Amino acid sequence: MKSSPNSHQRAGAALPARLRSPALLSALLAAMPLPGWTQDASLAPVTVKAARNPRQPFDAASVQAETLQAGRASSSDTASLLRGVPGVSLNGAGGVSSLPSLHGLSDDRLRIQVDGMDLVASCPNHMNPPLSYLDPTNVGTLKVYAGITPVSVGGDSIGGTIVAETAAPQFAPDGQALLTTGELGAHYRSNNQAVGANVAATLASDRFSLNYTGATAKADNYKAGGNFKATGATGRPGHELPLDEVGSTAYETRNHTLNLALRGDGHLVEARLGYQDVPYQLYPNQRMDMLANEQQRIGLRYLGQFDWGALEARAYHEKVSHYMDFGPDKQLLYGGLPGMPMRTEGRTTGATLKATIDLTGQDLLRVGGEFQRYRLDDWWPPVAGSMGMGPNTFLNINNGKRDRTAVFGEWEKRLGPQWLTLVGARHERVSANADPVHGYNQDTFPSAAPATDRMNQGRDAASFNNANRGSTDKNWDLTALARYTASPNHDVELGVARKVRSPNLYERYTWSSANMMAVMNNFAGDGNGYIGNVNLKPETAHTLSATFDWHAADRGWELKATPYYTRVADYIDAVQWNGAANAPAAALVANKFVALRYANQSARIYGLDLSGHASLARNSLGEWGLKGLLNYTSGKNRDTGDVLYNMMPLEARLMLTHRLGAWDSGVELVMARAKNRTNDVRNEIRTPGYGLVNLHTSYTWRKLRLDFGIENLFDKFYRLPLGGAYIGQGTTMGINSVPWGIAVPGMGRSVNVGATMKF
Repeated sequence: MKSSPNSHQRAGAALPARLRSPALLSALLAAMPLPGWTQDASLAPVTVKAARNPRQPFDAASVQAETLQAGRASSSDTASLLRGVPGVSLNGAGGVSSLPSLHGLSDDRLRIQVDGMDLVASCPNHMNPPLSYLDPTNVGTLKVYAGITPVSVGGDSIGGTIVAETAAPQFAPDGQALLTTGELGAHYRSNNQAVGANVAATLASDRFSLNYTGATAKADNYKAGGNFKATGATGRPGHELPLDEVGSTAYETRNHTLNLALRGDGHLVEARLGYQDVPYQLYPNQRMDMLANEQQRIGLRYLGQFDWGALEARAYHEKVSHYMDFGPDKQLLYGGLPGMPMRTEGRTTGATLKATIDLTGQDLLRVGGEFQRYRLDDWWPPVAGSMGMGPNTFLNINNGKRDRTAVFGEWEKRLGPQWLTLVGARHERVSANADPVHGYNQDTFPSAAPATDRMNQGRDAASFNNANRGSTDKNWDLTALARYTASPNHDVELGVARKVRSPNLYERYTWSSANMMAVMNNFAGDGNGYIGNVNLKPETAHTLSATFDWHAADRGWELKATPYYTRVADYIDAVQWNGAANAPAAALVANKFVALRYANQSARIYGLDLSGHASLARNSLGEWGLKGLLNYTSGKNRDTGDVLYNMMPLEARLMLTHRLGAWDSGVELVMARAKNRTNDVRNEIRTPGYGLVNLHTSYTWRKLRLDFGIENLFDKFYRLPLGGAYIGQGTTMGINSVPWGIAVPGMGRSVNVGATMKF
């Protein structure tokens, strides 16, 4: 068992800031095919042939460039840029780490790619999800497959795919020897005194491009629209929080990326280096806080255009070092002893190869393969002098392994001018395992419960060590989609899919039934404790979906309706657990935080997405438009009849837009129904309905853009339907040492300003 990394220090300490990848980068670049570098300097841009259809690929929605730009001023959370996409909601977490949910399925049930890398959250609370490694200012494109996902872009997931890319490399145009561009930006938000800055610079010739982007953001706790708790006590002498302050919502983050690209005649090679340093990110719905997170990543890409089609190859490696303990709003001393340190290290290596082949003028074939190797160590160092947290290291997951290999094939065919079809199959082999474990009070790996067994650590470790921990899942994904163009004003898309996801390492291999340990393993944000289950089976989802699209010939107005239905076999839900007996609870315990064990059950989800826009008027006062969005999702456990956890109630957004010259403005109304049907097994908290008004405007003058907005204009108090349970302050270590029944409130009024200068 490895010891605690020396580079990880207590909160506030400096972290190493150097990437250690030059040798790896050089070796991988040397291995890439580099044809055509001696071609004529006037080279055409490298493009990949896609489906012969001007619209997005099946079921894909792209976040508009204006939305990406405007979102920088209002949030440092990249996932927040998805709020206007049909079918998307956000599960509350840290200030830069909310978890997207597509049609009621979130977190590891989604495939989230960042620059082609399938990143994995390496944390027992999933505090470092993939999108948290991109600052909003560094997002170039953002696509969402919220319905049925083609097998070429989705695997090991049942809820959909999110594809985030940094900006594509720029090259000097014909006749220009050198291209230099740059950008400086800054933002301020009044509610939580959030400040941030970003910089970007590009130096490029017609064949070589070098780009750097950097961003930093920092914020204090935010304030709700009113008082929401009975006390401001934090368990730390002299540190009280106002009754409207949402504890543990502060954060500080720093991101750096360096992109290098070479292009030849129809060929492109890219290398992307990324580094993130998060000194702290506090969590209002978790019992611990992130007090350090360091990520290093490198991604390589080759893209080539040939007479027969296109070839794309990627390779990537990521290392994450993560540290958790109690932040300043949570009690630190228990029995006079400081904190409960928790450390995680994750390492991900992957590669993909995909070919797009022009079979005929009406047929495209996509074939490819993927590989991912993931390793995870999660250990909790002892606290000197503690009876409960020592004298040894607690091994939460010891040398966890999860390896994926996949192959897929996809055939796209145009059947005349009105029909476009897509069928695909994907096979994934997912292997998982973990080494033996022990608790705080053992220095060996027990195979039987000891005579003296504090918190049943010996019993639970022995049970885990004696179990068959290895698993190999052979998963098949199948999709079939068709688009029918009935007229220039009406399209219909129909789809059916079978999707499979294997359990993650925390679902399978967290082993302690003691309340204190269980509550530290929770990526649901509900305040409960979770225990893994080595016998979990993969989730298998069957989905039916349709999209009806009415629109003007020039898309001046548009209305879309997407009904969907999903049934999931072996859905990974949970049952209340009696840790003392190491058995299911005899009866449901209500209105308290509880311990839960993951279990396969059956579920169904159905819903409807509505979205549209229309131009209202164009006159001397400007261009007026209207945008709307409505999402409805219903989820049920078919075995127990319980409502599925974290289902967003009916939600609607309506925006009046206005453009006049360099001004671009909008007034937005956000509405949500009360959440009265909640998950009983988790004692999910009900939330009332609400309506919010947001304002924003931007002004562009030459190279300067100014953004101004007011979120929650009337300082409305509301609770987040997907925000989880408020445990952001006080004595959070005990399972019921914090009050149950307080949902995390949303942010009160905030005046947001941003400025961007391009040169």
